[in-house]
Amino acid sequence: MRLEPVRVDRELHEGGPSSGAFYLGDTLEMLPKLVARYGGAVKVIYIDPPFLTGERFAMRVRVGEAGWRASVGSLRLETFCDDSGRAAFLGMMRRVLAAARALLRDDGMLFVHIDYRTHPYLRLMLDEIFGEDNFLNEIIWAYQSGGRSLKHFSRKHDVILFYRKGAKYDFHVEDVMEAPAAPRSNHMRRHVDPDGRVYRSIRSNGRVYTYYDDDPVAPSDVWTDLGHLQQRDPERTGYDTQKPLKLLNRIVRCASREGECVMDLFSGSGTALEAAKLGRRTFVGVDRCPLAVNLVRRRLAGSAYDIVFADAADGGAAPPACEAEVSDGVGFYRVALRAFAPAPGSLPEGVAGLDAVDNWSVGYLRPDGYRCMASFARSRREPALRLELDAPAYDGELALCVGDVTGRSFYYRIARTPGAQ
Repeated sequence: MRLEPVRVDRELHEGGPSSGAFYLGDTLEMLPKLVARYGGAVKVIYIDPPFLTGERFAMRVRVGEAGWRASVGSLRLETFCDDSGRAAFLGMMRRVLAAARALLRDDGMLFVHIDYRTHPYLRLMLDEIFGEDNFLNEIIWAYQSGGRSLKHFSRKHDVILFYRKGAKYDFHVEDVMEAPAAPRSNHMRRHVDPDGRVYRSIRSNGRVYTYYDDDPVAPSDVWTDLGHLQQRDPERTGYDTQKPLKLLNRIVRCASREGECVMDLFSGSGTALEAAKLGRRTFVGVDRCPLAVNLVRRRLAGSAYDIVFADAADGGAAPPACEAEVSDGVGFYRVALRAFAPAPGSLPEGVAGLDAVDNWSVGYLRPDGYRCMASFARSRREPALRLELDAPAYDGELALCVGDVTGRSFYYRIARTPGAQ
Protein backbone atom coordinates (compact mmCIF):
# COMPACT_ATOMS: atom_id res chain seq x y z
CA MET A 1 0.00 0.00 0.00
CA ARG A 2 1.52 3.34 -1.08
CA LEU A 3 0.91 6.06 1.48
CA GLU A 4 -0.27 9.65 0.96
CA PRO A 5 2.08 12.36 2.34
CA VAL A 6 0.49 15.01 4.59
CA ARG A 7 1.82 18.10 6.36
CA VAL A 8 1.74 18.25 10.15
CA ASP A 9 2.62 21.08 12.55
CA ARG A 10 2.13 19.26 15.87
CA GLU A 11 2.96 15.75 17.05
CA LEU A 12 1.33 14.59 20.29
CA HIS A 13 2.55 11.77 22.54
CA GLU A 14 0.62 10.22 25.39
CA GLY A 15 2.21 8.95 28.59
CA GLY A 16 2.99 10.02 32.07
CA PRO A 17 3.51 11.22 34.66
CA SER A 18 5.84 13.74 32.97
CA SER A 19 4.55 16.22 30.41
CA GLY A 20 5.77 19.11 28.31
CA ALA A 21 6.56 20.41 24.85
CA PHE A 22 9.44 20.75 22.43
CA TYR A 23 9.40 23.55 19.83
CA LEU A 24 11.45 23.10 16.67
CA GLY A 25 12.28 26.60 15.53
CA ASP A 26 14.60 29.57 15.95
CA THR A 27 14.62 30.71 19.58
CA LEU A 28 14.50 34.42 18.72
CA GLU A 29 11.52 33.96 16.43
CA MET A 30 9.74 31.79 19.01
CA LEU A 31 10.17 34.17 21.98
CA PRO A 32 6.92 36.19 21.53
CA LYS A 33 4.85 32.99 21.31
CA LEU A 34 6.64 31.46 24.28
CA VAL A 35 6.07 34.55 26.44
CA ALA A 36 2.41 34.62 25.42
CA ARG A 37 2.02 30.92 26.28
CA TYR A 38 4.27 30.53 29.36
CA GLY A 39 4.86 34.06 30.65
CA GLY A 40 5.17 34.14 34.44
CA ALA A 41 4.77 30.35 34.72
CA VAL A 42 8.30 28.89 34.46
CA LYS A 43 10.18 27.99 37.65
CA VAL A 44 13.68 27.50 36.28
CA ILE A 45 15.28 28.35 32.93
CA TYR A 46 18.57 26.87 31.78
CA ILE A 47 20.35 28.55 28.85
CA ASP A 48 23.35 26.98 27.13
CA PRO A 49 23.83 29.39 24.18
CA PRO A 50 26.61 29.45 21.58
CA PHE A 51 30.00 30.29 23.12
CA LEU A 52 31.40 32.48 20.29
CA THR A 53 33.98 29.82 19.43
CA GLY A 54 33.92 30.54 15.69
CA GLU A 55 33.50 26.79 15.08
CA ARG A 56 30.95 24.61 13.32
CA PHE A 57 29.43 21.94 15.54
CA ALA A 58 27.97 18.64 14.47
CA MET A 59 26.27 15.45 15.56
CA ARG A 60 27.69 12.03 14.78
CA VAL A 61 24.67 10.06 13.61
CA ARG A 62 24.35 6.28 13.49
CA VAL A 63 22.89 4.92 10.27
CA GLY A 64 21.08 1.61 9.96
CA GLU A 65 21.61 -1.54 11.98
CA ALA A 66 25.36 -1.62 11.36
CA GLY A 67 25.72 1.99 12.48
CA TRP A 68 23.90 1.32 15.74
CA ARG A 69 26.11 -1.67 16.44
CA ALA A 70 29.24 0.47 15.97
CA SER A 71 30.83 2.41 18.83
CA VAL A 72 30.33 5.86 17.26
CA GLY A 73 28.18 7.34 14.54
CA SER A 74 29.53 7.29 10.99
CA LEU A 75 27.57 10.26 9.60
CA ARG A 76 28.60 13.77 10.69
CA LEU A 77 25.85 16.36 10.27
CA GLU A 78 26.13 20.04 11.23
CA THR A 79 23.99 21.17 14.15
CA PHE A 80 24.89 24.87 14.33
CA CYS A 81 27.51 27.38 13.26
CA ASP A 82 28.93 29.41 16.15
CA ASP A 83 30.38 32.35 14.22
CA SER A 84 27.79 35.11 14.55
CA GLY A 85 30.25 37.69 15.87
CA ARG A 86 30.18 39.41 19.25
CA ALA A 87 27.79 42.25 18.43
CA ALA A 88 25.18 39.95 16.90
CA PHE A 89 25.58 37.46 19.76
CA LEU A 90 25.12 40.09 22.47
CA GLY A 91 22.10 41.54 20.68
CA MET A 92 20.56 38.09 20.50
CA MET A 93 21.30 37.36 24.16
CA ARG A 94 19.78 40.65 25.32
CA ARG A 95 16.48 39.65 23.71
CA VAL A 96 16.70 36.10 25.09
CA LEU A 97 17.48 37.20 28.64
CA ALA A 98 14.74 39.84 28.67
CA ALA A 99 12.27 37.18 27.53
CA ALA A 100 13.61 34.75 30.13
CA ARG A 101 12.80 37.24 32.87
CA ALA A 102 9.25 37.59 31.51
CA LEU A 103 8.87 33.81 31.36
CA LEU A 104 9.94 33.21 34.96
CA ARG A 105 7.60 33.09 37.93
CA ASP A 106 8.17 35.68 40.63
CA ASP A 107 10.10 33.01 42.57
CA GLY A 108 11.86 31.67 39.45
CA MET A 109 15.57 31.23 38.79
CA LEU A 110 17.87 31.39 35.76
CA PHE A 111 21.10 29.50 34.95
CA VAL A 112 23.22 30.77 32.04
CA HIS A 113 25.96 28.35 30.95
CA ILE A 114 28.91 30.06 29.21
CA ASP A 115 32.72 30.20 29.22
CA TYR A 116 35.51 32.78 29.33
CA ARG A 117 34.66 34.23 25.90
CA THR A 118 31.31 35.76 26.87
CA HIS A 119 31.31 35.60 30.66
CA PRO A 120 32.21 39.28 31.38
CA TYR A 121 29.69 40.64 28.87
CA LEU A 122 26.79 38.47 30.02
CA ARG A 123 27.50 39.07 33.71
CA LEU A 124 27.05 42.81 33.17
CA MET A 125 24.00 42.27 30.96
CA LEU A 126 22.36 40.01 33.54
CA ASP A 127 23.02 42.55 36.29
CA GLU A 128 21.26 45.11 34.14
CA ILE A 129 18.24 42.95 33.21
CA PHE A 130 17.76 41.01 36.46
CA GLY A 131 19.38 43.46 38.90
CA GLU A 132 22.69 43.15 40.74
CA ASP A 133 20.88 42.21 43.95
CA ASN A 134 19.44 39.15 42.24
CA PHE A 135 22.81 37.62 41.39
CA LEU A 136 23.25 34.43 43.43
CA ASN A 137 26.30 32.51 42.20
CA GLU A 138 29.04 32.27 39.66
CA ILE A 139 29.29 28.48 39.48
CA ILE A 140 32.50 26.93 38.19
CA TRP A 141 32.01 23.57 36.48
CA ALA A 142 35.53 22.13 36.31
CA TYR A 143 36.53 19.07 34.29
CA GLN A 144 39.66 17.31 33.02
CA SER A 145 38.72 16.30 29.47
CA GLY A 146 40.14 17.98 26.38
CA GLY A 147 43.69 18.87 25.33
CA ARG A 148 46.51 20.61 27.17
CA SER A 149 48.06 23.94 26.27
CA LEU A 150 51.74 24.86 26.37
CA LYS A 151 51.04 28.57 25.71
CA HIS A 152 48.83 29.27 28.74
CA PHE A 153 47.18 27.40 31.61
CA SER A 154 44.75 24.85 30.20
CA ARG A 155 41.15 26.05 30.20
CA LYS A 156 39.25 23.37 32.08
CA HIS A 157 36.05 24.96 33.29
CA ASP A 158 32.78 26.56 32.22
CA VAL A 159 30.88 29.26 34.10
CA ILE A 160 27.20 29.04 35.06
CA LEU A 161 25.69 32.36 36.15
CA PHE A 162 22.86 31.83 38.63
CA TYR A 163 20.23 34.57 39.11
CA ARG A 164 16.86 34.84 40.79
CA LYS A 165 13.99 36.92 39.45
CA GLY A 166 13.05 38.43 42.81
CA ALA A 167 13.85 38.42 46.51
CA LYS A 168 11.45 35.56 47.30
CA TYR A 169 12.79 32.43 45.67
CA ASP A 170 12.66 28.73 46.45
CA PHE A 171 16.16 27.20 46.58
CA HIS A 172 16.56 23.57 47.75
CA VAL A 173 20.16 22.88 48.65
CA GLU A 174 19.04 19.84 50.64
CA ASP A 175 17.97 18.16 47.40
CA VAL A 176 21.51 18.23 46.00
CA MET A 177 23.46 17.29 49.13
CA GLU A 178 25.57 14.14 48.77
CA ALA A 179 27.83 12.02 50.95
CA PRO A 180 31.46 13.16 50.62
CA ALA A 181 33.58 11.17 48.20
CA ALA A 182 36.44 10.93 50.70
CA PRO A 183 36.63 11.12 54.53
CA ARG A 184 37.24 14.52 56.04
CA SER A 185 40.88 15.30 56.62
CA ASN A 186 41.34 18.02 59.24
CA HIS A 187 42.51 18.73 62.77
CA MET A 188 39.37 17.42 64.50
CA ARG A 189 39.51 14.28 66.63
CA ARG A 190 38.33 11.06 65.01
CA HIS A 191 35.81 8.77 66.79
CA VAL A 192 33.70 5.72 65.99
CA ASP A 193 30.18 5.46 67.45
CA PRO A 194 28.57 2.16 68.63
CA ASP A 195 27.10 1.61 65.15
CA GLY A 196 30.52 1.82 63.52
CA ARG A 197 30.01 5.27 61.99
CA VAL A 198 33.06 7.52 61.92
CA TYR A 199 32.69 11.07 63.19
CA ARG A 200 34.91 14.02 64.11
CA SER A 201 34.61 16.34 67.08
CA ILE A 202 35.91 19.74 68.06
CA ARG A 203 35.42 21.88 71.17
CA SER A 204 34.74 25.58 70.66
CA ASN A 205 33.57 28.16 73.21
CA GLY A 206 32.79 25.46 75.73
CA ARG A 207 30.67 23.36 73.32
CA VAL A 208 31.52 20.13 71.50
CA TYR A 209 30.59 19.92 67.81
CA THR A 210 30.43 16.58 66.01
CA TYR A 211 30.43 15.84 62.28
CA TYR A 212 29.89 12.39 60.77
CA ASP A 213 32.09 11.48 57.81
CA ASP A 214 29.10 10.12 55.86
CA ASP A 215 26.77 13.05 56.51
CA PRO A 216 25.62 14.61 53.22
CA VAL A 217 27.24 17.92 52.36
CA ALA A 218 26.08 20.70 50.07
CA PRO A 219 28.08 21.56 46.94
CA SER A 220 30.00 24.82 46.92
CA ASP A 221 30.08 27.06 43.85
CA VAL A 222 32.95 25.02 42.40
CA TRP A 223 31.68 21.75 40.92
CA THR A 224 34.51 19.28 40.41
CA ASP A 225 32.52 16.12 41.18
CA LEU A 226 30.33 15.88 38.08
CA GLY A 227 32.92 15.05 35.45
CA HIS A 228 32.60 15.53 31.71
CA LEU A 229 31.26 13.18 29.06
CA GLN A 230 34.00 11.04 27.55
CA GLN A 231 33.94 10.08 23.87
CA ARG A 232 32.60 6.57 24.51
CA ASP A 233 30.36 7.40 27.45
CA PRO A 234 27.09 5.40 27.15
CA GLU A 235 25.21 8.64 27.81
CA ARG A 236 26.59 10.21 24.63
CA THR A 237 24.10 10.97 21.87
CA GLY A 238 26.70 12.09 19.32
CA TYR A 239 25.78 15.78 19.76
CA ASP A 240 29.00 17.82 20.05
CA THR A 241 28.06 20.17 22.89
CA GLN A 242 26.08 17.69 25.00
CA LYS A 243 26.24 18.26 28.78
CA PRO A 244 26.15 15.48 31.42
CA LEU A 245 22.81 14.49 32.93
CA LYS A 246 24.36 14.79 36.43
CA LEU A 247 25.01 18.48 35.82
CA LEU A 248 21.46 19.24 34.73
CA ASN A 249 19.98 17.04 37.47
CA ARG A 250 21.73 19.20 40.06
CA ILE A 251 20.47 22.43 38.50
CA VAL A 252 16.90 21.20 38.13
CA ARG A 253 16.67 19.72 41.64
CA CYS A 254 18.10 22.71 43.50
CA ALA A 255 15.83 25.25 41.80
CA SER A 256 12.45 23.54 41.43
CA ARG A 257 9.98 21.17 43.01
CA GLU A 258 8.04 18.32 41.45
CA GLY A 259 5.45 19.56 38.96
CA GLU A 260 7.12 22.94 38.39
CA CYS A 261 8.08 23.90 34.86
CA VAL A 262 11.69 23.69 33.63
CA MET A 263 12.58 25.42 30.35
CA ASP A 264 15.64 25.19 28.09
CA LEU A 265 15.78 27.84 25.36
CA PHE A 266 18.70 26.18 23.49
CA SER A 267 17.92 22.56 24.25
CA GLY A 268 20.30 20.93 21.75
CA SER A 269 20.82 17.33 22.84
CA GLY A 270 17.87 17.51 25.26
CA THR A 271 19.73 16.85 28.53
CA ALA A 272 17.84 19.50 30.50
CA LEU A 273 14.52 18.12 29.25
CA GLU A 274 15.43 14.61 30.37
CA ALA A 275 16.53 15.92 33.78
CA ALA A 276 13.19 17.72 34.13
CA LYS A 277 11.29 14.63 32.97
CA LEU A 278 13.01 12.48 35.61
CA GLY A 279 12.95 14.95 38.47
CA ARG A 280 10.23 17.56 38.01
CA ARG A 281 7.89 16.14 35.32
CA THR A 282 7.15 19.40 33.47
CA PHE A 283 9.41 20.73 30.72
CA VAL A 284 9.62 23.01 27.67
CA GLY A 285 12.45 22.98 25.15
CA VAL A 286 13.32 25.00 22.05
CA ASP A 287 15.92 24.35 19.36
CA ARG A 288 16.21 24.99 15.65
CA CYS A 289 18.27 21.92 14.69
CA PRO A 290 16.04 19.18 13.18
CA LEU A 291 18.31 16.49 14.66
CA ALA A 292 17.05 17.56 18.09
CA VAL A 293 13.67 16.04 17.22
CA ASN A 294 15.15 12.55 16.98
CA LEU A 295 16.91 13.05 20.33
CA VAL A 296 13.73 14.32 21.96
CA ARG A 297 11.77 11.29 20.78
CA ARG A 298 14.30 9.05 22.53
CA ARG A 299 14.95 11.03 25.69
CA LEU A 300 11.32 11.90 26.41
CA ALA A 301 9.91 8.45 25.63
CA GLY A 302 7.20 7.50 28.11
CA SER A 303 6.17 11.12 28.72
CA ALA A 304 3.15 13.06 27.55
CA TYR A 305 4.63 15.73 25.30
CA ASP A 306 4.08 17.65 22.07
CA ILE A 307 6.53 18.40 19.29
CA VAL A 308 5.57 21.70 17.70
CA PHE A 309 7.05 22.56 14.30
CA ALA A 310 7.48 26.27 13.60
CA ASP A 311 7.37 25.36 9.91
CA ALA A 312 5.94 22.29 8.23
CA ALA A 313 7.46 19.13 9.70
CA ASP A 314 9.35 18.05 6.56
CA GLY A 315 10.97 21.47 6.09
CA GLY A 316 9.75 21.67 2.49
CA ALA A 317 11.63 18.56 1.35
CA ALA A 318 10.05 16.33 -1.25
CA PRO A 319 8.38 13.54 0.73
CA PRO A 320 9.96 10.12 0.14
CA ALA A 321 7.81 7.33 -1.19
CA CYS A 322 6.64 5.17 1.70
CA GLU A 323 4.88 1.83 1.64
CA ALA A 324 3.15 -0.11 4.41
CA GLU A 325 0.71 -2.93 4.97
CA VAL A 326 -2.15 -2.82 7.47
CA SER A 327 -3.96 -5.74 9.06
CA ASP A 328 -6.87 -5.71 11.51
CA GLY A 329 -6.58 -7.02 15.04
CA VAL A 330 -9.09 -7.09 17.87
CA GLY A 331 -9.28 -3.44 18.86
CA PHE A 332 -6.07 -2.47 17.04
CA TYR A 333 -4.40 -2.12 13.64
CA ARG A 334 -1.05 -3.73 12.89
CA VAL A 335 1.03 -1.56 10.57
CA ALA A 336 4.05 -3.02 8.80
CA LEU A 337 6.61 -0.62 7.28
CA ARG A 338 7.67 -2.11 3.92
CA ALA A 339 9.61 0.58 2.06
CA PHE A 340 11.01 4.09 2.49
CA ALA A 341 12.57 5.63 -0.60
CA PRO A 342 13.95 9.18 -0.30
CA ALA A 343 14.58 10.98 -3.56
CA PRO A 344 18.12 10.62 -4.98
CA GLY A 345 20.42 13.29 -3.56
CA SER A 346 18.16 14.12 -0.58
CA LEU A 347 20.33 12.13 1.85
CA PRO A 348 24.09 11.85 2.34
CA GLU A 349 25.88 9.46 0.03
CA GLY A 350 25.51 5.80 1.00
CA VAL A 351 22.28 6.27 2.98
CA ALA A 352 19.24 4.71 1.33
CA GLY A 353 16.07 2.73 1.89
CA LEU A 354 15.12 1.58 5.36
CA ASP A 355 18.64 2.35 6.62
CA ALA A 356 17.58 6.02 6.37
CA VAL A 357 14.90 5.42 9.04
CA ASP A 358 16.04 6.53 12.50
CA ASN A 359 12.61 6.20 14.13
CA TRP A 360 9.00 5.72 13.12
CA SER A 361 5.55 5.64 14.65
CA VAL A 362 1.90 4.99 13.93
CA GLY A 363 -0.99 7.10 15.10
CA TYR A 364 -3.95 9.17 13.97
CA LEU A 365 -4.46 12.47 12.20
CA ARG A 366 -6.84 14.65 14.22
CA PRO A 367 -7.72 18.36 14.25
CA ASP A 368 -5.04 19.00 16.91
CA GLY A 369 -2.27 17.25 14.94
CA TYR A 370 -0.74 13.81 14.63
CA ARG A 371 -1.38 11.76 17.77
CA CYS A 372 1.30 9.07 18.18
CA MET A 373 0.03 5.74 19.53
CA ALA A 374 3.06 3.45 19.12
CA SER A 375 6.66 4.19 18.21
CA PHE A 376 10.09 2.70 17.72
CA ALA A 377 13.55 4.29 17.65
CA ARG A 378 16.75 2.43 16.92
CA SER A 379 19.11 2.04 19.89
CA ARG A 380 22.26 0.20 20.84
CA ARG A 381 20.06 -2.31 22.60
CA GLU A 382 17.80 -2.76 19.56
CA PRO A 383 19.74 -1.65 16.45
CA ALA A 384 17.62 -3.53 13.89
CA LEU A 385 14.58 -1.65 12.65
CA ARG A 386 11.35 -3.02 14.08
CA LEU A 387 9.06 -3.29 11.08
CA GLU A 388 5.64 -3.75 12.76
CA LEU A 389 3.77 -1.55 15.22
CA ASP A 390 0.28 -1.90 16.69
CA ALA A 391 -2.00 1.12 16.95
CA PRO A 392 -5.07 0.76 19.19
CA ALA A 393 -8.36 1.73 17.57
CA TYR A 394 -8.91 5.47 18.03
CA ASP A 395 -10.71 8.45 16.54
CA GLY A 396 -9.10 10.00 13.47
CA GLU A 397 -7.39 8.87 10.31
CA LEU A 398 -4.77 6.15 10.65
CA ALA A 399 -1.33 7.59 9.86
CA LEU A 400 2.38 6.93 10.00
CA CYS A 401 5.42 9.10 10.75
CA VAL A 402 9.02 8.43 9.71
CA GLY A 403 11.96 10.32 11.21
CA ASP A 404 15.01 10.00 8.98
CA VAL A 405 18.67 10.13 9.98
CA THR A 406 18.94 13.86 9.12
CA GLY A 407 16.16 14.78 11.57
CA ARG A 408 13.39 15.36 9.02
CA SER A 409 9.91 14.09 9.91
CA PHE A 410 7.55 12.81 7.24
CA TYR A 411 3.87 12.03 7.84
CA TYR A 412 1.60 9.82 5.74
CA ARG A 413 -2.12 9.19 5.74
CA ILE A 414 -2.98 5.49 5.52
CA ALA A 415 -6.06 5.54 3.32
CA ARG A 416 -7.85 2.28 4.04
CA THR A 417 -10.84 0.60 2.50
CA PRO A 418 -12.50 -2.38 4.19
CA GLY A 419 -10.33 -5.48 3.75
CA ALA A 420 -7.61 -3.55 1.90
CA GLN A 421 -3.90 -4.11 2.50
